[in-house]
Amino acid sequence: MNIFKTFSSIRSATILQKGGMCGCKRGYAITSPPHLEPGNFQPQKVLILTKLSRYEFERRRHPELTERQLEKSLRARGSDYNILLYHHYIHKGVENTVNSVFTAAGIETRVVYRFDYSDPNIEWADAIVTTGGDGTFLLAASRMLDRNKPLIGFNSDPTRSKGQLCLPQKYSVEVKEAVDKLLKGKFRWTFRSRIRVTLIGENIYKPPVELHNQQLRYHEYRYLDMEPQLKSITEDLPPCSETGLARRVLPVLALNEVFIGECVSARVSYMELNFDKMKTVKQKCSGFIASTGTGSTSWTYNVNKLTEQNMEEILTIVKEETGYNIQDTDPNFVSKITDKFNQMLITDSEVPKMVYTIRDQLLSSPLRSECIKPRGLSKSIQVKSRCFDASLVIDGGLSFTFNDGTRALLEIHEEDALRTVTLHGDLTEVSFKH
Repeated sequence: MNIFKTFSSIRSATILQKGGMCGCKRGYAITSPPHLEPGNFQPQKVLILTKLSRYEFERRRHPELTERQLEKSLRARGSDYNILLYHHYIHKGVENTVNSVFTAAGIETRVVYRFDYSDPNIEWADAIVTTGGDGTFLLAASRMLDRNKPLIGFNSDPTRSKGQLCLPQKYSVEVKEAVDKLLKGKFRWTFRSRIRVTLIGENIYKPPVELHNQQLRYHEYRYLDMEPQLKSITEDLPPCSETGLARRVLPVLALNEVFIGECVSARVSYMELNFDKMKTVKQKCSGFIASTGTGSTSWTYNVNKLTEQNMEEILTIVKEETGYNIQDTDPNFVSKITDKFNQMLITDSEVPKMVYTIRDQLLSSPLRSECIKPRGLSKSIQVKSRCFDASLVIDGGLSFTFNDGTRALLEIHEEDALRTVTLHGDLTEVSFKH
């Protein structure tokens, strides 16, 4: 069975409504299995997707070497063998603990690496659990198209990564506490919005490029083994009714963001943008980012955030222009105002809208009425490429060709949401108002 199910065959979903771009018809009524009702987590089978540690990666890469030879080889490359081994044992300790805690609770488990993270294994499980970092979580999420199946992440080495998508770091040690909360219903379901991408154009079935070539660092988060499925899926979709060109719904959903722009960052990206079916605007910039609420804490945040230096200079100008007695030289005041502004950039992960950012916006028209704000919210975004050598990149991992004439529809749909959990008593239970 293909590791990606077409959206129309997602279990527990029935067609409910029509809509979309150029004759694209989608829509589902969402129902939850009995064991996944609010506050009820009683899985019988759990699939544990675990990260391949750097040590394991090197061990698989050089099976012909003895342990002493491997150590010598790593040291010759400037790697610290002892440190690799140390973090390997930390990771394996959390992995083994997660497995044993679920097993002790009477739940059947399977532990797999990305090589065996296949459609049959996903179908077998009532829930997916990851032990690793955000890369492992994103890999797990990329193949989950059924919003009825929850994904829960344990950060297996909080000394090396924050694991923003995983449970809070304390549960890397207190695994049993986390599982007890889950089984006792002391949590709420969190449905993280994801972005669905529909491509229309001539070269939309060209194989994507996998961007994580830094295998020694990000080896657990690779899409290379997905490419055969990515090439073949959804090729039977009818052409766009408006243009007659081929139409394709990408078989991966963006949990963080979609980036569109020229491959060479120094080259100006030229595109036509339409937000929520309003007036189309031509735009020159250094790239376009559409992120989810989940992704609003990542790249989008860092692109838009103000530094304390920026804020101090702004407050100085305001003081000079207005004469107001502003505490522009007080570091605590500057820090407070900066933090307050930057917090406004963060959107709740369940908000069914995208946070868009036009990077380094070039004003192509002197008329203010024809300009669009460089940052905002939208539920539906249409992008038409006027680029020379551009890409559409999903979660920083898969890059699809997106050159002149190709169009993309970015949408947020309820049925595409990723089911995760927020445990009671965690700081992540903050509500956002946007």
